[in-house]
Amino acid sequence: MNLELIAKAKSYGFSDKQIANLTGKTEQEIREYRHQNGLIPSYRLVDTCAAEFEAYTPYFYSTYDRGDDEVVDTDTRKVMILGGGPNRIGQGIEFDYCCVHASFALKEAGFETIMVNSNPETVSTDYDTSDKLFFEPLTLEDVLHIYHREKCWGAIVQFGGQTPLNLAIGLRENGVNIIGTSPDSIETAEDRKLFAAMLHKLNIPQPSNGLAVNEEEALEASKELGYPVLVRPSFVLGGRAMQIVYSDAELRQYMRYAVEASPERPVLVDKFLEDATEVDVDCITDVGLFEDPAQGTIVVGGMLEHIEFAGVHSGDAAMVLPPHTLSQQVIDTIREYTHAMAKELKVIGLMNVQYAVKDEVVYVLEVNPRASRTVPFVSKAIGVPLAKLAAKVMAGEKLKDLGFTEEIWPKYWAIKESVFPFNKFFGQDILLSPEMKSTGEVMGLDADLGTAYAKSQMAAHAPLPLEGRVFISVNQSDKEKIVDIAKELAELGFELICTEGTSKVLTQAGLKVREIKKLSEGRPNTVDLLKNGEIDLVINTPSGQAPRADEVKIRTTAVYCRVPIMTTLSSARAATAAIAALKKNGYSVKPIQEYH
Repeated sequence: MNLELIAKAKSYGFSDKQIANLTGKTEQEIREYRHQNGLIPSYRLVDTCAAEFEAYTPYFYSTYDRGDDEVVDTDTRKVMILGGGPNRIGQGIEFDYCCVHASFALKEAGFETIMVNSNPETVSTDYDTSDKLFFEPLTLEDVLHIYHREKCWGAIVQFGGQTPLNLAIGLRENGVNIIGTSPDSIETAEDRKLFAAMLHKLNIPQPSNGLAVNEEEALEASKELGYPVLVRPSFVLGGRAMQIVYSDAELRQYMRYAVEASPERPVLVDKFLEDATEVDVDCITDVGLFEDPAQGTIVVGGMLEHIEFAGVHSGDAAMVLPPHTLSQQVIDTIREYTHAMAKELKVIGLMNVQYAVKDEVVYVLEVNPRASRTVPFVSKAIGVPLAKLAAKVMAGEKLKDLGFTEEIWPKYWAIKESVFPFNKFFGQDILLSPEMKSTGEVMGLDADLGTAYAKSQMAAHAPLPLEGRVFISVNQSDKEKIVDIAKELAELGFELICTEGTSKVLTQAGLKVREIKKLSEGRPNTVDLLKNGEIDLVINTPSGQAPRADEVKIRTTAVYCRVPIMTTLSSARAATAAIAALKKNGYSVKPIQEYH
């Protein structure tokens, strides 16, 4: 190898991986060759004062150009925190919240904190968050340079979402002390076969599933499981390319155009539990610090029941804390399963579990032994900084010493509602799916469940109306179930407007309905009324896997006209209860601290 040429390539910004690809070597070989020849980056201070004054803010970037290294060495024990990198749907500011709280907590514990992140739009990259900040990409090469340059005692990969988690094994193999849950436990949770073996050992049910590396295997797995099935690539972020499939034709389409399957990256095929209730659980534990996990403490921070049906990504679903429809038996089972898995995985810090409940049976969908996107919401709802406590636990402190050993079950309701960018994408259907689409979230708090939901709608979307006209158009399977909701809306004083099919069902149930033309039948139709401001609420459930064009037009028009729209019966039910609560009691506002 030519040292001068490699040095030139590094100064031009070539990574070890790119150089390895060009020279036919491995990334490890290039790294070792550089180190043997003293070819390592130096770090320069970002001049935040534009050379007018001497800059002291600890922002650093790496360079292979000749010059002095401007990092000041200290003797304090250092912990490196890996951030989430660029913000994108599926991995957003929730993980940055955890990184910031980890930095604050470790400072309190006497550590020097080293933040690595490449996104200047985050709080973790503020000048006063960490002792030192490195504006570097979250790649194995760059992280290793910083870790060894700073002589860190440990590194945290659990708080930045999937990006740093994917580096865990490589970092450990290169001598990095990963504090918190071990990379082996993380792999057990992520690897389908290891995870299934763990659940079998603990006698915890999961939906029937299979793996497929090509179209034929996917069809075979689906035939064995029975439709509908949930198909997804392995190692995805934000549910990307996840889909609920109802037929062979849809599955063939998915395997041909949506994913690239291979033995290294198989497609996961799960039996989809229709009409199941999904539950997210965030817990904190120190069991991994003990030889005997039974001596450790496990505390469920929050149990969040989804309002939408199972199948909507947890980042998009509205959630209720504490659960509002689950039986005590189901809640106890969820708690029992959570404790069993935390002990088995020897978790140190945070763990997130997603469950599906159908016919009083609790199924485990997935386990993430890391911070989840619901940690900020749960922390604010219960008044306990879970990410801060988790960072201290990862550094070796026990929950008993930190004074957090009892589960907090709020005496009020906290609703998490998602915010979507649909008004920015003309013609994009607003239906929710296993693939995450939200770009933010809000919280509604109140002693009354309906009022809490109403507050969440005010914050996230158009506020719910207290009077006016509601347009109802639901699919065939929902027609009988919509009757009770329509009756309640009529009793609340709303005028009901429907197209022919739904109108017939509601009229037979004794309700007064104004029938309106479908879009294809002429005018005036629903879109006309929406544009004229004559509809105040829309309830529209999709008619099939391939939504009809007129349905999409109605839903998108409702968004542009800022008319509240519900696309599932569960959300329509919640909205009706919220309107009733507002009409009866109104609402009041108080600071979150007063709830605690």
